[in-house]
Amino acid sequence: MDQRPAPEFAEIHGTRYETVASRVRRFRHDHPDGSITCLIELLQDTIIARAKVYIRTPMELDLMHLADGTAEEIRGSSQINKTSAVENAETSAIGRALGLAGWDATGNVATAEEVANT
Repeated sequence: MDQRPAPEFAEIHGTRYETVASRVRRFRHDHPDGSITCLIELLQDTIIARAKVYIRTPMELDLMHLADGTAEEIRGSSQINKTSAVENAETSAIGRALGLAGWDATGNVATAEEVANT
């Protein structure tokens, strides 16, 4: 069996956060047939992303819903949101959903990416 990927962290404002890429990598290792979905809603300059995390349980054919994560970004509100507000909201929502589903090695549901953008 493959060795489970080690979590990767970033320290921001003196607090350690796990990156979204690390959470996704660990989730994919643990549940290669799991699923992460994200719905994007555009409201003028506001972007709302809603992510869902699903896994396939050993005895079931259907996916089981584990957690949701929501993020909101305002176009132009930060340097990253001038060009990539949709992507930023999506990444934050996915990271939050994975954190709430248990893929967070620090105890912080917030991700390094979303805290760095404040």
